[in-house]
Amino acid sequence: MPELPEVETVKRTLQKLITGKTIEDVTITWPRIIKEPDDIEQFRHLIKGQTIEDVSRRGKFLKIILTDFVLVSHLRMEGRYGIYTPDEEVNKHVHVIFTFTDGVQLRYQDVRKFGTMHLFPRGEEEKVMPLAQLGVEPFSPQFTPRTLSEAFKNCERKIKVVLLDQKTVVGLGNIYVDEALFRAKIHPETIAKKVSTKQIKKLHQEIVATLQEAVDQGGSSIKSYVNGQGEMGYFQQFLVVYGRKNEPCVNCGTPIVKTVVGGRGTHYCPDCQK
Repeated sequence: MPELPEVETVKRTLQKLITGKTIEDVTITWPRIIKEPDDIEQFRHLIKGQTIEDVSRRGKFLKIILTDFVLVSHLRMEGRYGIYTPDEEVNKHVHVIFTFTDGVQLRYQDVRKFGTMHLFPRGEEEKVMPLAQLGVEPFSPQFTPRTLSEAFKNCERKIKVVLLDQKTVVGLGNIYVDEALFRAKIHPETIAKKVSTKQIKKLHQEIVATLQEAVDQGGSSIKSYVNGQGEMGYFQQFLVVYGRKNEPCVNCGTPIVKTVVGGRGTHYCPDCQK
């Protein structure tokens, strides 16, 4: 599933490609992607004639800012956007096509059909699900060591589970939690309330640094992720624990271990992260 760096990269790409374009028509071949409104004809009616004023991000969600509405889009496992001309063949995994007045098309492709789209009046999107209960943005001034300290206080859950909870801090998923915990030298199964103040400060620092480095590299193309221009990310070349089961730790040479924490495959060094 794309995490913050991947969604941020898609956001930046789409900002350049579709800002200022006006939607002439929408074709929907898999109605279940449209969650709000649940009537796809109403969705089409509301969005036709709208101009894209900006593209932003909230956690792992894209926010396409229209004249009167905000389209909140979650890519889930395999979702991706791409720009095409009308004469280019439409593959069987394209389920939503936004045709602009200049003839260009924004196509949403999703092999597994797990992605979602919600259309809300501008200003209402943060008040209701799926955005209403999201935590702080990791690049915002509001994200501080105190944010983590408050989340961990009296918490009996394992630290990886807490960090994956989007109510704490948004955008972190399996890849970057593993990477940040390794860099902070914290075992992923450590009970949150037992993490020291010193460790929390280090973890905060490494969460921000890991995400920023990943954004700078255009994200991690582990499976099918590409940006809006079909380009892969490159941060997977810099991953030090995720996906490196049995490979030597970059710090001490101990083989990386893979286990399951909170139902997610989890990588760590048993020597560096005791």
